[in-house]
Amino acid sequence: MEVTESSAVATPAIQKNVYSVWAIPPEDVGARLKKLMEGLKSDFGGAHFDPHVTVVGAINLTAEDAAEKFKSACEGLKAYNCSVDRVVTGTFFYQCVYLLLHPNGEVVEASAHCCGHFGYSNSTPYMPHLSLLYADLTDDEKKKAQEKANTLDDSIDKLSFPITRVALSKNTYLAKK
Repeated sequence: MEVTESSAVATPAIQKNVYSVWAIPPEDVGARLKKLMEGLKSDFGGAHFDPHVTVVGAINLTAEDAAEKFKSACEGLKAYNCSVDRVVTGTFFYQCVYLLLHPNGEVVEASAHCCGHFGYSNSTPYMPHLSLLYADLTDDEKKKAQEKANTLDDSIDKLSFPITRVALSKNTYLAKK
């Protein structure tokens, strides 16, 4: 599995930042998703971000600790497949409109594996998803954005793709919200 870091991690050891681990779709899928995301953003606004599936949620760590845990998590992590269930709307800015992914064993195990290395636990079960729009919208606007997503890419709910790359993301966007 290819390992990448999405931003430089050259910060002082005592400074903590918010990090996540992201599964990165293949380039062709990423291009398709970016086109869909830009179509939604042009109509509904929102923040810019790269297509990803969160494997480990936001966790506060030093740069050195994050890099060490990421390297450890990548050992033994195998490529896996994701399949889209449908386009749905959520209640949070970061889950305004997203692709709900089938929580198959490979997907759930990859998250559990990485979360274990990061010491990350969540109060709710892992819900694999790929956000399409980060925005604060009304319920009616979310419904329109959901319909627009299905119109812009009418076979998005049949999308399946392999995950062969993960990235350690320094979540600077969380500080901006």
